[in-house]
Amino acid sequence: MAIIGLVGKPNVGKSTMFNALTEKPAEIGNYPFTTIHPNKGIGYVTSECPCKELGVKCNPRNSKCIDGIRYIPVEVIDVAGLVPGAHEGRGMGNKFLDDLRQADAFILVVDASGKTDAEGNPTEDYDPVEDVKFLINEIDMWIYGILTKNWDKLARKAQQEKNIVKVLKEQLSGLNISEEDIKIAIRDMDESPIKWSNEDLLNLAKKLRKISKPMIIAANKADHPDAEKNIERLRKEFKDYIVIPTSAEIELALKRAEKSGIIKRKGNDFEIVDESKVNEQMRKAFDYIKDFLKKYGSTGVQECINRAYFDLLNMIVVYPVEDENKFTDKEGNVLPDAFLVKKGTTAKDLAYKIHTELGDKFIYAIDAKRKIRIGADYELKHNDIIKIVSAAK
Repeated sequence: MAIIGLVGKPNVGKSTMFNALTEKPAEIGNYPFTTIHPNKGIGYVTSECPCKELGVKCNPRNSKCIDGIRYIPVEVIDVAGLVPGAHEGRGMGNKFLDDLRQADAFILVVDASGKTDAEGNPTEDYDPVEDVKFLINEIDMWIYGILTKNWDKLARKAQQEKNIVKVLKEQLSGLNISEEDIKIAIRDMDESPIKWSNEDLLNLAKKLRKISKPMIIAANKADHPDAEKNIERLRKEFKDYIVIPTSAEIELALKRAEKSGIIKRKGNDFEIVDESKVNEQMRKAFDYIKDFLKKYGSTGVQECINRAYFDLLNMIVVYPVEDENKFTDKEGNVLPDAFLVKKGTTAKDLAYKIHTELGDKFIYAIDAKRKIRIGADYELKHNDIIKIVSAAK
């Protein structure tokens, strides 16, 4: 399963963002993860559940359905706070880099209010564009440092074996960079790696970062009066990136208010359901939150994790079932499991994800919505409901 890493300098609201993302909307008993370390948590990707479209009441096992929205658990890493020079070991640099290896994509949390400097200390009118630049540079230099270690020896080996992709894959092992990523990154480079200069290797590091560690910019503290101009600057400066205005503090406040039974959320809005628990100060806070939601449409927090999976990582949601007519598993659970898979995943790939033997003995699959037989190479679509037919016992 793909993992999202939250990155950013100290005091930008990264911990609040982590808590807002991983605050449980409802208990899910059957997590698809075994050990969650202290800096890891369960967040939720949300997607419209097919239950409404089909007119059925689902009872999920590996996820949760609330008002027709499926909450699919995913792993989120709270990457250690970083400062410029992290790749040289400054701050918690080594911890940052260790966490970095595990993540498939990042949500870069910046302080859109401009009230924290490069080290995370209080200041005025700091430009968050600088935060993005230095983080990108840290990742580039980290990959570059790994690439250039014993480079002459590696280049000769690649030349002899006539397989630069294999040599680079070994050199970058542990960084979650695939052979396909490497092939794309070296496409326009000289066929002879011995001729690659330090500048070539730095450009390669930059390409590998863009391809293998895609990033969303969360312009946090967007409710601050100074944030709007900084959000525009971020969008202007980083046109190739998704920039999302966020308020992790507001999201966390809403989740906790709902958990306490004070409010009921309705999409990107909410209503107070227990007036007895609301004092004057809370009412002012709720009015402030309403104004923010009216301006931006949402707190941006859920949008960050959804777009990280669906846009950056090109994932879709599919539902495997055993009975294509009732959309159930063998226990009679309706739409029991929601799987996040890459676009391009085939019916046979899905069979392997469920169980190796199911893939090995795959015969065909059935598209349960259209009630038609599909072959091994059928590419799954978002919200497909699929029955696998296999010779496996």
